Amino acid sequence: MNNSILSWIGDETLLQGLVAEQSTWVLLIIIAICIAMLSMGADWMIDGVVDLAERTGAPKIVIGATVVSLGTTLPEAFVSVMAAYMGNPGLALGNGVGSIIADTGLIFGLTCVLAAVPVNRFILNRTGWVQVGSATLLVLIAVGVYFMTDGEPRLEHWVGYLFLGLLVLYLYMTYVWAKQGTVMLPDEDEGPEHELKSVSKSWVLIVGGLTLVIIGARILVPSASEIAARFGVPEDVIAATMVAFGTSLPELMTAIAAVRKGHPEITVGNIVGADVLNVLFVIGAAAVAAPLVIPMNFYYFHFPAMLIILYSFRVFISMNKEGVFYRWQGFWLLGVYLTYVIMQYALNIESAH
Repeated sequence: MNNSILSWIGDETLLQGLVAEQSTWVLLIIIAICIAMLSMGADWMIDGVVDLAERTGAPKIVIGATVVSLGTTLPEAFVSVMAAYMGNPGLALGNGVGSIIADTGLIFGLTCVLAAVPVNRFILNRTGWVQVGSATLLVLIAVGVYFMTDGEPRLEHWVGYLFLGLLVLYLYMTYVWAKQGTVMLPDEDEGPEHELKSVSKSWVLIVGGLTLVIIGARILVPSASEIAARFGVPEDVIAATMVAFGTSLPELMTAIAAVRKGHPEITVGNIVGADVLNVLFVIGAAAVAAPLVIPMNFYYFHFPAMLIILYSFRVFISMNKEGVFYRWQGFWLLGVYLTYVIMQYALNIESAH
């Protein structure tokens, strides 16, 4: 029984098969319910995070970079590990790299266009370097493996153990920086005062909201893909757009809810933290489960796109002296993401997801 539940969660083919049996009207109803679940879950999560931050005194950006990003990357990590364990390790590398591109290019870019996102230098000058550094380390190892291997380049088990070791170090350092940050950072503008919920109720909101977001995203993506296929949309277009967009739905819904409720700094923390976790946690855990083959299109397309977006983000942190990300920077990140998606389709390059 447990194996069948794990298969249902981790096996895309099985999930798509269940969806394919439903009528179009049933799928439309399922999509509407999933969207409602995503919206409600994201609202609950942001409310819980804001209350937890106010009660503990930790900056919201720190909680976004730890609690929220761990939660929103858990689905990708679980699916990637299950895929590697069940004999489809190629999905895992694409999941991690594709999510970084979508999170930073699409979601953070969109957030910058919609709201004035604060640049928290104390946090971003630390976790921001880990964000770029972990992705750069992944690419350097991949390039090294390419030149040193006669057969197909692969990320072996040792890479997974290295990444998981760095993940433990990153989480510990984030805890240390958070303690320093609460002392050194000026008080955040909390807006109008409201009655604080208990710590246990805050955690119930965060965990309950995350659960709704994860389940909603997990069912929405194959349902929407099935409807698109029935209306004659080519498979490669669905892969390059619907699936890539869908795997980052938890981060997107969290970003929208955070902006709507006036806490865009949670989005910054979530995106930076999620990028780090996509390398160290998602790809690391999957490489421990099974060696990950690196397709050639990653070297000339997906890796360069990821580095362009991440180094752009890093430059923006350095140049923003007024303490906010500018709208044009959001348009730049969105533009890079859209160029990546369009080229993927135009050049018929297999999706990173």
